Amino acid sequence: MWWVMGVLAVAAVLSAYLAWTAHRVERVHVRAASAGRALDAHLLRRAAAAAVVAENTDFVELYAAARLALDAEPDEREAAENDLTRQLRTVRLTGADPASRTLVATSRRVVLARQVHTDLVRDALTARRRPLVRLLRMARHYERPRYFEIVEPDLPEPLTVTPRPAPEPPVPVST
Repeated sequence: MWWVMGVLAVAAVLSAYLAWTAHRVERVHVRAASAGRALDAHLLRRAAAAAVVAENTDFVELYAAARLALDAEPDEREAAENDLTRQLRTVRLTGADPASRTLVATSRRVVLARQVHTDLVRDALTARRRPLVRLLRMARHYERPRYFEIVEPDLPEPLTVTPRPAPEPPVPVST
């Protein structure tokens, strides 16, 4: 009778481990897909901000690269974003106008979103390579995540903002 309890205990532990592993595989794939969508949104914002800056400065090449990045198909997206990054490197932003500040901010968000996406794709691919996951085909329901290879943009130094002086305290009026 004790061996039946032992077999049930081993089966319970094994099923709990398999459920945990399957949930982990699902979770990292969902997070990688979510990070991919966030990166895509930040890239679209950067391209739109670049188009606005290009319109304000009459820089035709930058505008064309921004439009190509906005209109690119998924398989052409990396090349279009790399071209936009190269065009952005040729533009010197002063930070005087709100459009250039928006472009700098969105470029910084792209760098961060790409880093997060890369980390999550690496985690998902690592989970897929585990022998138990491959043996039981736990990742078959999820699309294989892909890295998004783009050139890191050269970001200008943080824009300096001079603080306003503190207001003078009111002078008491004597009567």
